[in-house]
Amino acid sequence: MPLSLHEFAAAVLRLSLWLVVLTAVFVPLERWFGVRHASRPRRELLHNIVYYVISSLVPIVVLSVPTALLAVAARHLVPDALTAALQSLPAWVRLALIFVVGETGFYWGHRLSHELPWLWRFHALHHTTEHMSFLANTRTHPVDMVVTRLFGLTPLYLLGLAGPSVAGSGAPVLLLLVGMAWGFFIHANLRWRLGPLEWLVVTPAFHHWHHSRHDHINRNYASTLPFLDRLFGSHYLPRHWPAEYGTDTPQAPTLGGQLLDPLLPAKK
Repeated sequence: MPLSLHEFAAAVLRLSLWLVVLTAVFVPLERWFGVRHASRPRRELLHNIVYYVISSLVPIVVLSVPTALLAVAARHLVPDALTAALQSLPAWVRLALIFVVGETGFYWGHRLSHELPWLWRFHALHHTTEHMSFLANTRTHPVDMVVTRLFGLTPLYLLGLAGPSVAGSGAPVLLLLVGMAWGFFIHANLRWRLGPLEWLVVTPAFHHWHHSRHDHINRNYASTLPFLDRLFGSHYLPRHWPAEYGTDTPQAPTLGGQLLDPLLPAKK
């Protein structure tokens, strides 16, 4: 169902307030604890703010239809016995399952966005930033965002972990919100190392290597759980930091070009 004018205005207001909060938190932290500092083009900052709005509104508008279809499919495909068994589990076990299954789906959606050329056309935009910052988290093409999130949400519905009849069915929304909030942290220009915690959760050091320009751009796909990269052979976390960020995939300099070019036939 399309957003009403009132709902749209409320969403924009929330986004504006969150941007103020994020800026107040991360700008001083990045200035004090940044890995390195460099001036950024004003155009890049403007683009990042636009992508912040797009990446926040697109899930609300676009994902409502496919998730509704997934809910309908789940009602027909998921055995009632499985749904009942899941509902009988303690709440914390159910939440843990949702988190691990969802994150595994996100991992493979992200990995395939690197390994399949037609998906990389959309995902390459996310790797264009040459200076890491918290707003790099939202520098994402809408198609890339929808595809990756569906990889995470689909197994939740088809395994009976989400849906109208499942207790705690709001957990997928919480999973997306937690993932996005953590995304601002791991993209931030912070030189913090978290010791043993780096075995448990994704950190800026871990994710910065994923944004390195060449050798390790195809490593460290997980968004919150680094054990997935260890499990699937894509983990890389040395003690030093990448020397260079970005991608060699050409990108249009304009916002319109960045959004439209991946939708056009590939140039030969």
